[in-house]
Amino acid sequence: MFSLFRKKTELERLTEQYQKLLKESFDLSTSDRRASDLKRAEAEELVPRIEALKNAPK
Repeated sequence: MFSLFRKKTELERLTEQYQKLLKESFDLSTSDRRASDLKRAEAEELVPRIEALKNAPK
């Protein structure tokens, strides 16, 4: 219950944004390939930041 008020970490926020962009890319893939590719590229730009946070010492 208290996790409702907990702030998201940067890793959680980036992962959520990455998933959202991938879903948008998938949804666009049936109608507009170019827009889908742009969304996918945006999502892929987040990967190095996510990996850096996962590998960072705690």
